Amino acid sequence: MAAFVSDLPLRFWNTDTSATYEDCWAVLQWVASHKIQDDSSNKEPWLLNYGDFDRVYIGGDSAGGNIAHNIAMQAGEESLNGGVKILGAYLVHPYFWGSIPIGSEPTEKREKNLLHLAWEFHYPSAPGGIDNPMVNPVGPGKPSLAKLGCSRLLVCVAEKDELRDRGISYFDAVKESGFGGEVELFEVKGEAHEFHLFNPETENGKKMLNYLASFLK
Repeated sequence: MAAFVSDLPLRFWNTDTSATYEDCWAVLQWVASHKIQDDSSNKEPWLLNYGDFDRVYIGGDSAGGNIAHNIAMQAGEESLNGGVKILGAYLVHPYFWGSIPIGSEPTEKREKNLLHLAWEFHYPSAPGGIDNPMVNPVGPGKPSLAKLGCSRLLVCVAEKDELRDRGISYFDAVKESGFGGEVELFEVKGEAHEFHLFNPETENGKKMLNYLASFLK
């Protein structure tokens, strides 16, 4: 039976609240509910017939990677319907940011940077602003990443991506947190943000997609 892969939606940039995360959690709960045998009409036949609820993955690219992280954190605190567990999560070029630059991140006019402005546009009322744990999950006072509710985690970065150093920092923080599962880092040299989506037929594009496929298998 094939594993069910939940590629969380990217409807990230058009809301003023945390509704993005709430909606994704609701969808995941709906998917998990298919493990429960009942007469509910709100069920998808494909999931009932083919879904393998022992091999559930969540993941996404960029903003989707941010969402996948936050859903995995919530799964570490709350139960999914039917006792379903998330086997793995993949975060591809995840969108994380913060007020204090790390690595090669720009230091001047930081509040004017698109990556900073994007969060303010998405969730201007977020407590702590750009250092809210939803967008800056590392650092003092943040919830422990050991609480991630999955058994396997893959973090993918690209050498020329402005988010690269933030992704590596997140990977290191997970490793140091006491997270009990497996955690992997995969980097592609010479490429920029989401290169595999724009150029999937290149050598590096195929390398990226093949690695992701092997993680899911």
